[in-house]
Amino acid sequence: MTHASCTLEPTRISGTPTPHEEQPRLFRRVQEQMDRAADAIALAPEVRKILASPACEVGVNFPVRMDDGRIEMFSGYRVQHNNVLGPFKGGIRYHPDVSLDEVRALAAWMTIKCALVDIPFGGGKGGVQVDPSTLSRREIERMTRRFVYALGANIGPGYDVPAPDVNTDARTMAWVVDTYAASLPPQERYRALAVVTGKPVSAGGSVGREKATGQGVVDLIEMWAKDHRCKVSDLSYTVQGFGKVGSWAARILKDKGAKLFAAQDVTGAIRSSSAEGLDADALAEHVKKTGGVAGFPGAQPVSLDEFFGVRADVFIPAALENQVTGRTARLLNVRLVAEGANGPTTPDGDAVLRERGIGVLPDVLCNAGGVIVSYFEWLQNRGGAAWNAAEVDQRLRDILERAYARVKGMVESKALDWRTAAYAVALRRIEEVYAERGIFP
Repeated sequence: MTHASCTLEPTRISGTPTPHEEQPRLFRRVQEQMDRAADAIALAPEVRKILASPACEVGVNFPVRMDDGRIEMFSGYRVQHNNVLGPFKGGIRYHPDVSLDEVRALAAWMTIKCALVDIPFGGGKGGVQVDPSTLSRREIERMTRRFVYALGANIGPGYDVPAPDVNTDARTMAWVVDTYAASLPPQERYRALAVVTGKPVSAGGSVGREKATGQGVVDLIEMWAKDHRCKVSDLSYTVQGFGKVGSWAARILKDKGAKLFAAQDVTGAIRSSSAEGLDADALAEHVKKTGGVAGFPGAQPVSLDEFFGVRADVFIPAALENQVTGRTARLLNVRLVAEGANGPTTPDGDAVLRERGIGVLPDVLCNAGGVIVSYFEWLQNRGGAAWNAAEVDQRLRDILERAYARVKGMVESKALDWRTAAYAVALRRIEEVYAERGIFP
């Protein structure tokens, strides 16, 4: 089953629900965030209408043969929110809680993120509703290939470019490339490399892509530290989620002299037993071997509430959505929340953070390193080039510095919080393009 919709109805970005369904919660939150920023800059009404709904939504139900011969059905989605700046761009996640609502919200966040950092991509996102821990590697590969086949022409190097996300990785992207290439005529298969980013370097990926989101988080923490007259080497931090984003951020911060005081993931929470903090490199190896932070030698196990209450300078939520709620925000004992995950803070959590004077580097800015280096990979694939690690890191930092300066300028000129200011910068960029290009016909 495949369905698509291209509606542009609501008069506000968080307009009334469509007659076909109740307004979803996570997507509604993104719309409300856009509305606050749109009000602050008097965004053009036509741009509000366009951004109120995804440009296209694809849902597929597809069969997969399991290792024991059974046939199982899986549901997957690809939502394409807006592409006025360039091809749709966004990850593919495998998770039991994947839903159309979640994918809509993530696609809209990608629209804002790409516009904010001023790269020529629009917002997209995809996912399959599955617990990958229950599948073998061969089953995950077959599921991935069947999902790509089901999506068909809804992805492509100049149209919609996926990437890794929760529970997908470079190997997953290599399977996507191979499957997509098989759908092309032989003389066109050279184009397939650019259909996804986040591939293994040996299979057309970019150096620096694996660590890119975590690297971006650290770069932005450094910018914040400079503004607050301190050095990263003097900071302490805690991390929620020790996967692709959290572990890289922690390891890079360790190299810069910062101290990791606590970590938490689905297996539990731990804190340092000494003032020297946890060894981020050793913890990453432990997680790789055991699947989680629990049981890390020399660390003290703590409850989730105790984890949130650990005193540090920076808290990095790098897991899933809705972790910093009104309740958990009151437990935090930090100066800054640097959002490595998408949507980790609820509206109630935001209000508490503002009330308590805790700074926020919002997700659409703080975790943009991944999509920026994905853009670099896409450029390299399409141009037949290969950049070195130093070049990738420097170009990433240059883009983030410009984005940080734009948001800071909006904060100061409009007296906005950082999240609203980030949205305002992005919406202004999108508005400018529509003003120049107009609306067809």
